[in-house]
Amino acid sequence: MIEDVEWRVSPGLTDYAAALQAMEARAAAIAAGEARELVWLLEHPPVYTAGTSADPRELVDPRFPVVPAGRGGRYTYHGPGQRVGYLMLDLNRRGRDVRCFVHALEGWLIAALAELGIAAFRAPGRIGIWTRDRAGAEAKIGAIGIRVRRWVTLHGFSINLAPDLAHFGGIVPCGLADYPVTSAAALGSPHEFATFDAALTLTADAFLQSLTCVGENEA
Repeated sequence: MIEDVEWRVSPGLTDYAAALQAMEARAAAIAAGEARELVWLLEHPPVYTAGTSADPRELVDPRFPVVPAGRGGRYTYHGPGQRVGYLMLDLNRRGRDVRCFVHALEGWLIAALAELGIAAFRAPGRIGIWTRDRAGAEAKIGAIGIRVRRWVTLHGFSINLAPDLAHFGGIVPCGLADYPVTSAAALGSPHEFATFDAALTLTADAFLQSLTCVGENEA
């Protein structure tokens, strides 16, 4: 249940490198049994982050700082108007299955967006959260990138509520050059962070309850 997990919302803009350091320290404390699990919602100043599979050719215009993230995936953008969520959850007690975790996370975000009236979906072979833009094309509205250390999760998701979509032009987002990026505002459905956060809270219990798969993935 969500009551078992600390829920933190940081106002304003949080420096990415500082957030990364704090997240890694908290995950280590959780693994050592010294801290509660944490869902941390925040917003970053403009930054490009490089996952472990980042291809330098996909950094086409580094107009913002570029920071190695340590998560899986390629390049992504974080910036004002985008809700970022970092999840430090203990899969030792929730099921040691990374694929199950990612699938459940996708389902949580899709359910939260549905509360806002946005029809989002999974796309086979393309990780992340997808919807259709005003032209009817498949477009990415949210990114997922995680790392698991000692079976505690790090990193998490970003959902585009109202970022400057032109900022994504400095990279090939997640290596997917053939698909546009969109946002709630671009879809004509602008929402404040508080509204989306409330939708996340409303659907969080179902997400946590779905973390019951037990697999053989290494972490």
